[in-house]
Amino acid sequence: MTTPQETNRWRGVVAVSLVVAAGGLLAQRQELLFLSTVGIVFAAYHRVVPTPTPELTLERRVDTSSPAEGDEVEIEVAVTNEGDATLYDCRIVDGVPPALSVTDGPARSGMVLRPGDTRTFSYAVEAEHGRHAFDDATAVVRDASGDREVEVDVRAADETELDCTAEITEPPLRSQTLDTVGGVTANGMGSGIEFQQTRSYRRGDPVSQIDWKRYASSGELTTIDFREEQAASILVLVDARAVAYRGPPGETHAVDAGVSAAAQLTASLLKGRNRVGLAALAAEDCFQLPGVGREHRLRLRKLLSRHSAFSAKPTDADQSVDAQVESYLGRLGEQTQLLFVSPVCDDLAVEVARRFDSHGHPVTVVSPDVTADETPGERLAVAERRNRLRSLRQVGIPAIEWSLDDPLALAIDTQRGVRI
Repeated sequence: MTTPQETNRWRGVVAVSLVVAAGGLLAQRQELLFLSTVGIVFAAYHRVVPTPTPELTLERRVDTSSPAEGDEVEIEVAVTNEGDATLYDCRIVDGVPPALSVTDGPARSGMVLRPGDTRTFSYAVEAEHGRHAFDDATAVVRDASGDREVEVDVRAADETELDCTAEITEPPLRSQTLDTVGGVTANGMGSGIEFQQTRSYRRGDPVSQIDWKRYASSGELTTIDFREEQAASILVLVDARAVAYRGPPGETHAVDAGVSAAAQLTASLLKGRNRVGLAALAAEDCFQLPGVGREHRLRLRKLLSRHSAFSAKPTDADQSVDAQVESYLGRLGEQTQLLFVSPVCDDLAVEVARRFDSHGHPVTVVSPDVTADETPGERLAVAERRNRLRSLRQVGIPAIEWSLDDPLALAIDTQRGVRI
């Protein structure tokens, strides 16, 4: 705790009171003398108010400790007065890591704390690559008069760190691409950075692509072709039907895991300059066409965090999946592919994936595994899910199984061989 500092809030009150008193004596007006007395009482009040000795504890909670780069992370801070005195003016500033920027709400709050009271405030930060440890919060507490203040550091009960190192460096996309520069390898040849082949020179070939070394050594004029890198148009479709809200009691269910996967996938794809959209199979339509840019990224974040289609609990009834799929098919561009995030807990999920794929939208399934194997019924569900994933792979639809004990990036990197 620092030495109490004077705020000089009451500076000038005594001087003004004396001037008013002198004026009252000269003018022989009792009301001015009485007014000056009130001012002197106020000026003396802060001298008898005790200096605050705050005893504060702090608890900091984050909605995810391992976000993807670019994700918005919600931070909630709870401050408790463990002392016996009321803190009439307590101002808390949280120790946000310098590399993180606050995107929603200030990371500070002012409050009155009675003994034993707890007050909370929240804000959001944008995750950046790396590990980011939070510093101690700073509390500035003033006495009841506001004339003196003390500053204290408040350590959280548990250390808080955001780990943004488990990044999805190469999302699981199929080969279909658009004619804009990006990070997905195409089948065509043209300008790029990866060597494709050499061929005989043809009139009109760019001079920059002529193999001048070969020409100097052999006199043969050849052209170097490079493999193009082009951006993809992707729709991330989250299975949020009531049947998808499965998971062991007290643990993460498949829809929450699917929303987390969608947030990581959209952030990674947008970082790769791809056009990315978002949709949900749910009781309520949620559809955002693929796009790019910072505003689009923020729009997708807002949908994932606030849209009722991704609520924490299932609604009473779903829409017709057939009608919803038909609606989405009518809005998609011809070259848009799908990342279907689903626990694949029923045959309808398989039908949805095959339907999009058959309409010319290449599908890759990312399947969070929330199954258990403690009872015969649970073991049967495990076997049925594996059969469904196998049936998808047999018709050429890649299916990536994601164990929630591992980062999604690890699941994608280790299971790329599932493609057929």
